[in-house]
Amino acid sequence: MTATTQNEHVAHHFDSAEQQLETGKLGIWTFLLTEIMLFGGLFVAYAMYRNNHPEAYQFAAQFLDTTWGAINTAVLILSSLSMAWAVRNAQLGQTRALIINLVITLVCAAAFMGVKSQEYSHKYHEGLLWASAEHSLFNPNADPAVIAEVRAHSSATAAIDALDPETKTIVGLFFGIYFVMTGLHGVHVLIGMILILWLIFRARRGDFGPKNFNAVDFSGLYWHLVDLIWIFLFPLLYLIS
Repeated sequence: MTATTQNEHVAHHFDSAEQQLETGKLGIWTFLLTEIMLFGGLFVAYAMYRNNHPEAYQFAAQFLDTTWGAINTAVLILSSLSMAWAVRNAQLGQTRALIINLVITLVCAAAFMGVKSQEYSHKYHEGLLWASAEHSLFNPNADPAVIAEVRAHSSATAAIDALDPETKTIVGLFFGIYFVMTGLHGVHVLIGMILILWLIFRARRGDFGPKNFNAVDFSGLYWHLVDLIWIFLFPLLYLIS
């Protein structure tokens, strides 16, 4: 085997495949650390408000659908498992199995986004949005005609009307945090779907094997973090009691 064949997947600025792999892993872990810091700040803000207003957060959580949240949790756990298999398939040069597991991961991601879009649509029609939103029941400056229409179709109107002004403001803040955290997570899921599509395209070309699996490995690490963040979001938002 010639030196050219041995190093065909190694970039010119690396001395060996091992050095390229270790450098890439350092880069992806550094990137993931910044993602953890980003979500960590949101988790801290959430914890502070929840600690100061536990009753308001418990009230707000009743309007989140625990069943849909649990389904999405199961879907992402399955996607993490299929992604781990895909990495192993790439390492062993099992192209067909690699493509199958990547497709399973992509389908799970699409299912997750479908459920989340259904949840968002329901919150919109119920008026359970952040306080500055036009259709929010918590917006004190909203157009009366718009709010009257929302109130006529919302099953949450009576319960929210019974709140005192301060609690109503905090509940509106809860939904603001909910949409920021789940929306940012959803953006990461969409980015992951684009990465998976790119991997499927490359896998169909036969790009991956025992000597070239770095892209699958690094994308898998990213996807596992996306799953892990949701595993924290689900109990913090949906299972408040």
